[in-house]
Amino acid sequence: MNQFLDHLDHLESEAIHIFREVEGEFERPVILFSGGKDSVVMLHLALKAFAPAALPFALLHVDTGHNFPEVLSYRDETVARVGARLHVAHVQDYIDDGRLRERADGTRNPLQTIPLLDAIEQGRFDAVFGGGRRDEEKARAKERVFSLRDSFGAWDPRRQRPELWDLYNGRHAVGEHVRVFPLSNWTELDVWRYIERENIALPSLYYAHEREVFQRDGMWLTAGDWGGPKPTEQVESRLVRYRTVGDMSCTGAVDSDAADVSGVILEVAASRITERGATRADDRLSEAAMEDRKKQGYF
Repeated sequence: MNQFLDHLDHLESEAIHIFREVEGEFERPVILFSGGKDSVVMLHLALKAFAPAALPFALLHVDTGHNFPEVLSYRDETVARVGARLHVAHVQDYIDDGRLRERADGTRNPLQTIPLLDAIEQGRFDAVFGGGRRDEEKARAKERVFSLRDSFGAWDPRRQRPELWDLYNGRHAVGEHVRVFPLSNWTELDVWRYIERENIALPSLYYAHEREVFQRDGMWLTAGDWGGPKPTEQVESRLVRYRTVGDMSCTGAVDSDAADVSGVILEVAASRITERGATRADDRLSEAAMEDRKKQGYF
């Protein structure tokens, strides 16, 4: 019997330790679950952490109204399969009653912050698991595993706490909460290798498929009623896949013939651009776009 843990075993063990630590320290944790690959892996790890007992956490999704139908179907099927409780906050509800306004660029991704903070407050969630990884973007590289948020949901990099020897400080005042990132030390390639090892099913759009897309700002966006394409933007059918999923208005596809997990792993291993850098238009608004949103309470 092999007594040595490989790289994925170490990452899995760390994540499971984090889930169990949160269960012991907090009263009402919740897992952000969109149906994207990182949240799927996170849910898989949480189920492993407490098996054969039921999942002790609820799930929360902020639906922009422009999410991919394939991902929403996967989300609902997964929730039913694992028997979890799902809370959904709808951006459209906030637009309908005037609490939020549509942006000029059509994207709703930045509009998720207020519905998220409201859902956290209404659910009295004191710990919120997110699938963020440090390799994704420079602002996320600054995050600790336990990231304290103040009573307004804001993130202050100066209040980050040391986490030596895997000791996590969950102390927080009334009204504050802690964002928890079990996948902090994973890379995109680690995630895909773990998906392959654990035989985890994902939404079909993560693999190569024919899709009606148009080009904007150097990215292939899905045509739809969210506001694209413009009259000057030509729709064409291409073989593409998605490295990350989110609001259709700002999540681009990449040309790819990777039709299965092994093909994706080869493709990711050869890439020199993170999935957010390659396919997320909302991160291109400014050099500090992600950090500015995080300070306001974003994921």
